[in-house]
Amino acid sequence: MRSVRVRILAILAVLVIAGVGAWHLLPSGEGSSDAVTIGTSDEVTSLDPAGAYDAGSWAMYSNIYQSLMTFRAGSVTPEPDAAESCGFIGQKLQTYQCRLRDDLTFSNGRKLTAEDVRYSFERMMRIKSDVGPAALFPTLDTVVSEGRTITFNLSGKDATFPQKIATGAGAIVDAEKYPRDKLRTGDQADGSGPYVLKSYEPGARAELVPNPTYKGAVKKTGHAVDVRYFKGSEDLLAAWDSGEVDVSHRQLPPSRLSELNPNDPDLRITEADSAEIRNIIFNVRDDSPFSDKRVRQAVAALIDRGPLVREVYRSTVEPLYSLIPQGFIGHSTPFFDAYPSPDAQRARQLLQQAGVQTPVPVKFAYRDDDAYTKESAELRRQLEKDGLFKVSVEAVEWTTYQKGYAAGEYDMYTVGWLPDFPDPDTFSQPLVGTGNVLHSGYSSKRMDRLIAATQQFSDRSRTAGDFKDMQTLIGEDVPLLPLWQKKDYVVAKAEVAGSQYLSDGTGVWRLWELGRI
Repeated sequence: MRSVRVRILAILAVLVIAGVGAWHLLPSGEGSSDAVTIGTSDEVTSLDPAGAYDAGSWAMYSNIYQSLMTFRAGSVTPEPDAAESCGFIGQKLQTYQCRLRDDLTFSNGRKLTAEDVRYSFERMMRIKSDVGPAALFPTLDTVVSEGRTITFNLSGKDATFPQKIATGAGAIVDAEKYPRDKLRTGDQADGSGPYVLKSYEPGARAELVPNPTYKGAVKKTGHAVDVRYFKGSEDLLAAWDSGEVDVSHRQLPPSRLSELNPNDPDLRITEADSAEIRNIIFNVRDDSPFSDKRVRQAVAALIDRGPLVREVYRSTVEPLYSLIPQGFIGHSTPFFDAYPSPDAQRARQLLQQAGVQTPVPVKFAYRDDDAYTKESAELRRQLEKDGLFKVSVEAVEWTTYQKGYAAGEYDMYTVGWLPDFPDPDTFSQPLVGTGNVLHSGYSSKRMDRLIAATQQFSDRSRTAGDFKDMQTLIGEDVPLLPLWQKKDYVVAKAEVAGSQYLSDGTGVWRLWELGRI
């Protein structure tokens, strides 16, 4: 997660190493006066990997925890991290097996075993949190551990399974510290990743230091990192302007991003091809005005992405007309093809066909962040200007917001999404499959068949036709409405090295790449 992975939008809040016994793991000279300071307006919703599927939480997981597999910067193919090796057994793509390294320990000193791996996956699937990552594994049947071998038995083919276990959903936790049937609470965590947490002040800062016992794919020794959290993009901007942070990631206001000069010798500016997207999500349950797809189509007929791109986001985003963004297999433009320009008359006809009285009352919610206030105001203006909808807008704190849309409290809501891994499946199965993480209530047997078809082939070029058919179906059913896509901006002071590797669209937050020149 990914704003969301609900990969739905956000980045960090962290953990405290528990118990006196853990502190001996911290390196000597552990002062962080020379730490690289990162500023972000994203949030972590849970320190327990079974309880979050959002970009902020997963960014932290990639540093505190290990997964069996991980992504090297710039690579689309996962490689072993906690594992020595992994691969499918046979040709059916239904049995995946990994052999665990034998030199791994958690930050509390306990040895990490294959049983911990099995336990981590089974508890995630058992807990099945409304805002957790269990929905990413609809085909996972059983997990078996024997010695250092872990075997995943799938109920159907899934060529993307190796990529999925390389994400935050595959984070390995200590079976002795994490409850079997419920989420772990508090600000502690026990992982085996490249970093441990030295100190944490909720909502304010987190100090991370390299984990001296880490063994895995990361070979570079990391630098101490001080993470600062800000309520919104304007607060982050103020901290950046005052010199309080060395690196800004997710997200300076569009007005500032549009003014950045790549030739400024005092800055290092990176535009990562992360393909962040943002959608309007419709609640399609029976008690929602959007239960009839013609009402959803009417919204699609009214929305004009131009003002969002030019005026709200200062051309730092691009209009998006497909759930799968540009740069991924299966990208097409079904919403441009079906709704090439705003058409109030067509929207009126659709609402008449649906038999609804206008203006249609709509409860519209968005995450309480100043970055999205102007966007929400513009969307409301467009929907109300022809008298077809009456929109009540509510800004909601992020954690409450996730619980709210999971419970079906809003008629429509906006969610950003970052790819969990570099494959179009990350934009399809989690977002529009039955039981999707957006909790829209949308379910289509045809969609599920198309999703299953795209997971049949390791040669991903063979999936292009099915992905395009999937996009056409989304354009017809309109369970969501794509708005825009953009790159991921990382802005750093000139004396900070490695900021270009911090984010590359694979969902991994590479704090260990940062240092000082």
